[in-house]
Amino acid sequence: MTQFPRQFGKYEVIAEIGRGSMGTVLSAHDPFSQRKIAIKVAHPEFLEGGEAGERFRKLFFNEAHAAGLLDHPNILHVYDAGMEGQFCYLVIEFVEGAQTLEPYCKPDRLLPIREVVAIIYKMAKALDYAHRQGIIHRDIKPSNILLTLERDVKLADFSIALITRKDVKQTQFTGFLGSPLYMSPEQINEAAITNASDIFSLGAVMYLLLTGRQPFLADNLNAINRKITHEQPPPIQDLRHDLPEGLDYVLRRMLKKNPEARYATGLDLAADLAVVFEDLEAIHDEDALKAKFETIRRLGFFKEFSASEIWELIRASDWHTYPRQSVIIREGELDQSFYIILSGVVDIDKNGKSIHSLQQGDCFGEMGYLARTRRSATVVAKTDVSIMKINANTIDRASLDAQLRFLKVFVKVLIERLSDTTSALSHVN
Repeated sequence: MTQFPRQFGKYEVIAEIGRGSMGTVLSAHDPFSQRKIAIKVAHPEFLEGGEAGERFRKLFFNEAHAAGLLDHPNILHVYDAGMEGQFCYLVIEFVEGAQTLEPYCKPDRLLPIREVVAIIYKMAKALDYAHRQGIIHRDIKPSNILLTLERDVKLADFSIALITRKDVKQTQFTGFLGSPLYMSPEQINEAAITNASDIFSLGAVMYLLLTGRQPFLADNLNAINRKITHEQPPPIQDLRHDLPEGLDYVLRRMLKKNPEARYATGLDLAADLAVVFEDLEAIHDEDALKAKFETIRRLGFFKEFSASEIWELIRASDWHTYPRQSVIIREGELDQSFYIILSGVVDIDKNGKSIHSLQQGDCFGEMGYLARTRRSATVVAKTDVSIMKINANTIDRASLDAQLRFLKVFVKVLIERLSDTTSALSHVN
């Protein structure tokens, strides 16, 4: 058995938690962030052998490059990558007790229909985000989707992802890439890959999770290819009679041979799944969303925003509540977020002394968001507080128009804040 060092870079190994044919996963401690992380280590033998070894090395680090561009709650985070002696390694998010969806693809272990739809809904949203960041996964399959103890899901393994961003200059992997049973017709034919390719693969996963049968199973690779490119899978109603109305339509559209006939975006797919299960627990409660809309449209910060732009910001931001006396920001911490107070009052403390209070409609954290510097003051909830939190990663979820509107208003707020500070200093002098 391969012996690993006790430390990879600054990361201190705790234990081995998983081993596959091409790599091993270790739990480890990050002394800088003081958190538990996972380390994915490539088996050294795959790095040897000239061109094949070099290709494997590139695929391994391609995962770090692609996933490192993404920040989404349903995508497994990749924090770092490096070499330790003969070992290539990735530092990834540690998810306690997570397992892949593979065990739930067997006829005797199928998940409830509602849970399957919730999983596909979340994956559709995650793929939509990745696609808008210029990343096509190309290898959607049950073993690359993790199910957490909280029954949430995480998309993993971006090793063969196609990066289409114009700001990324690197050679892309081409050719017959992916897992044959889940590949789209265009992947099989080595034709142009688009976002719709991931939608097809997700459809194959959904079919399997609902039925326990592969939609394009055959005895050999050529037969699989022929089924994927020319044949329809058995109608899902023939295999299950308890499926809700509309689910068959969604699945057939996901598995269309022509990519242009599939869902154009993951959000389109998610919207149809929401129609199938109007009470789906994974979908945000519409009343809660409307309440958020009514809350922020009354705030001065958003007076220049259109209704559609406000909805974009709602979906692109994180919402948090803090009980009285909770620390929201701590002096000296690295924090890149900008905060808008939706309700309640906060105190701004400097060196242990209260210097200012802010209330509903006020905002804070401009310099940390803009310059990514350490926080110069502590922010404490004086009452129960509800806050809208925005950072560079979450704002990317919004449309370009909404992002531009936000930046325009943000700069205006920043100028006003600097003007007030200058005026206060002039009175002191």
